[in-house]
Amino acid sequence: MLTDKEFIRYQRQISLPEIGEHGQSNLARSHVLMIGCGGLGSAASLYMAAAGIGKLVIVDDDEVDASNLQRQVVYREQDISDGKTQAMAKQLRSLNPLVKVRCLNKRLSRVQLKLEVSLADVVLDCSDNMPTRQLINQVCYEQKIDLISAAAIGWQGQFCVFDYRSMLASQPCYRCLYPFDDVTQPRSCAETGVVGPVVGILGNYQALAVIQRLATGKFYMDTAQLHRFDGLSMTWQRMVVKKDLKCKVCSSA
Repeated sequence: MLTDKEFIRYQRQISLPEIGEHGQSNLARSHVLMIGCGGLGSAASLYMAAAGIGKLVIVDDDEVDASNLQRQVVYREQDISDGKTQAMAKQLRSLNPLVKVRCLNKRLSRVQLKLEVSLADVVLDCSDNMPTRQLINQVCYEQKIDLISAAAIGWQGQFCVFDYRSMLASQPCYRCLYPFDDVTQPRSCAETGVVGPVVGILGNYQALAVIQRLATGKFYMDTAQLHRFDGLSMTWQRMVVKKDLKCKVCSSA
């Protein structure tokens, strides 16, 4: 049952037939793990907190740098040199004090990651490197926890949802899409550049997918499809991810 304060705060969401009071209560009871507090995490966290996610665990071992402010919009000038998780938590609590935020200002070991994933209802991969993405994917697959992944560089972005709770035998995983543990060419924002709104668009897509799944109990979009965004032409492409029958994570071959 929602309080009067919660009803007033979330009334625009509650008015949606797909959400209603029951869906809003679902959000209030939800537990989200977000790994990465950069540009993707900045956008996703703000909209998740505003929507009324009950518990948000944020993970990052980095500090706020002046060069982050162009795209990591959750931070402010006075946050420079502070830990990203603490600075983000401060802004999220200011936006919505009803949301519980827990900070993990470190890189998680495999054991720690397994524990945090097992406690979550859904995981957002907002990280910026392939080894971390592959580890998150493997643990989410093993724990049967939904994974919402995104990435952005330059004018380009991509987004994909993996519904691991259903555990369909034909369903691919992130490794089926990218069957390697690292990239050979530099692909960091510092080396190739990135446009801030592109990162924000992809982070907002992640938040939208979270709200769908947790408020209504399902994803309304097709899962295991790669959505690619081109910020220059402002167009989207969609590609089906095929299962790799030799995948080290999701194939029994």
